[in-house]
Amino acid sequence: MKGVSSIIIVLVSGILCEAFGQSQGWESLLDKNMTQWESYLSYRHKVGYDGKIPKDTEGKEIAPIGYNKDGFGVFSVINEQDGPVLRVSGEIYGCVFTRKTYENYHLTLQVKWGQKKYEPRIDKLKDSGILYHSVGEAGAEYWRTWMLSQEFQIMEGHMGDFWCQSTSAIDIRSYPAEGVMNRVANARQPFRTFRSGEEYFCLRSENYESPNNEWTRLDLICFEGKSLHIVNGHVVMVLKDSRYILPDGKAVPMKSGKIQLQSEAAEVFYRDVRIKALTELPEEYARLFD
Repeated sequence: MKGVSSIIIVLVSGILCEAFGQSQGWESLLDKNMTQWESYLSYRHKVGYDGKIPKDTEGKEIAPIGYNKDGFGVFSVINEQDGPVLRVSGEIYGCVFTRKTYENYHLTLQVKWGQKKYEPRIDKLKDSGILYHSVGEAGAEYWRTWMLSQEFQIMEGHMGDFWCQSTSAIDIRSYPAEGVMNRVANARQPFRTFRSGEEYFCLRSENYESPNNEWTRLDLICFEGKSLHIVNGHVVMVLKDSRYILPDGKAVPMKSGKIQLQSEAAEVFYRDVRIKALTELPEEYARLFD
C-alpha cells in the first residue's frame, strides 16, 4: 500500500508541475519528432571560403541542399529520460528554424558541446548560435546559410556575443573599439551602433559558460525591438532598436521573426527549449534600458 501511495504522490506531483508550467505561459518547442521546426542545409564549407556561391570543378555554381532535406543526420533527436535532446552534428552548415514567427517573448534553453568538429573549424572554437527575428529566405548572409537575423552567439568561451547577420543592425551598451580590439558589452556604457559593413560584432561582457562542459542555460528576452542575452542567469548584453538596412540606406524595424539554431561545423546538443509570450519587460530588465 505504501508503494501505491508513493506512485500516486509522484503522479500528482507531475500533474501539478505540468499545470504550474502551463499557468506560467511556457510552451515547449522540442519534441521527439521536431514538429515545431523545419530545417535548411547549405554546404560543407571549406577553409578559405570567400562568401561566394561554391562552384564545382567545371566552374558551375553548386546549389545548396535546401529546405527539409536532411538525409545526412545533421539534426536528430535523442529521447532521454528527462526529455528530448536535439543533436546538431555540425557536419554541414545549416539550421533548424521555427515554423512560427515570434514577437515579444522569453526563450530559454540549455546547451552543451559534443566532441566532433569539421572544416573550416577543426582548429577553432566550437561554434553555434541562436538567430532571432529571422526573416526572409535562408542563405542571406556571408556563409549563404542563414536568414537575415540577429545572433546570440553560442561559442566556447563566447556565450552571448553578438553578430549582425546579413544587413541587420542594432544598438548595444558597449565600450568603444580601440585599434584591433573589438567592442565589449557593458550594461553601464552608452548604446553604440552595430551594422553590416561597419562594426558588426560585439563581445559579451563576461564568460559565464558552465565549466567542464556541463549544461549551460541561455535566456533570450525580446520586447519591442529590445533584447537581452543572458547566460546562466547573468545578463551579458543589452541591445535595442533591432532593425535591418535596405540598399538605399533606409532602416526597417525588425522586432519579430522565426528562431534559428545553427549548424556551424561543431557538434552541439540542445534541451529544455521553451518559450513564453511577454506583455511587458520585467522591471529588473526594463531598467537596463533607462
